[in-house]
Amino acid sequence: MSYLLHIDSSSLGEASVSRQVAQSFRDQWQGPVVHRDLAVSPVPHLSDAGITARITDPAQHTPEQAKAAALQDELIAEFLDADAYLFTVPMYNLSMPSVFKAWLDQIIVDGRTLNHAGPSPAEGRPAVLISARGGGYGPGTPNHGLDYVVPALEAVLGNPNLLGLDVTAVTADLTMAPHSPALASLIPLHEASLADAHDQVRRLATTISTPSAA
Repeated sequence: MSYLLHIDSSSLGEASVSRQVAQSFRDQWQGPVVHRDLAVSPVPHLSDAGITARITDPAQHTPEQAKAAALQDELIAEFLDADAYLFTVPMYNLSMPSVFKAWLDQIIVDGRTLNHAGPSPAEGRPAVLISARGGGYGPGTPNHGLDYVVPALEAVLGNPNLLGLDVTAVTADLTMAPHSPALASLIPLHEASLADAHDQVRRLATTISTPSAA
């Protein structure tokens, strides 16, 4: 089965800017979608049982290991059955939401989603990473160099020694400008960044969901 796997992680629901940008992608997407909302249904953080289950004969699993292995099997199958990915990952305190990190830790398993002896099973599949940030993090801004979301996820998701996806990142900056009097002068920059993010994801959805001619 092939589909777009959309992993959401914002806690803000409909008020989330990253979710709003993702909806523009979804509105343009042509094809089936499997949506996992980690804010509504978080997966547990990786436990001792989850780690040891990977290196223990299933016939010898404890009940805790069997439960942890079943969850990993479900998440990994869902990941590998997709042929494209949409990740909605806002910035929380300079980093990613913990629910998204928990999902990553559950699905990154040697011999299943990554292979140190060769390419990942998902090597080269397209992935769009959408992030929204309250401030600005580009060159020349006071926060430049403090974005630990996009660079980290580009490394994990796109690293050929890990998941090996073909990642395109889209960011919406200065999302706090409309809500903070101190940032009011930056509202035009926020609006321009947001409009550009919506435009980018619409183009990406069209490009990825429409097979190129042979």
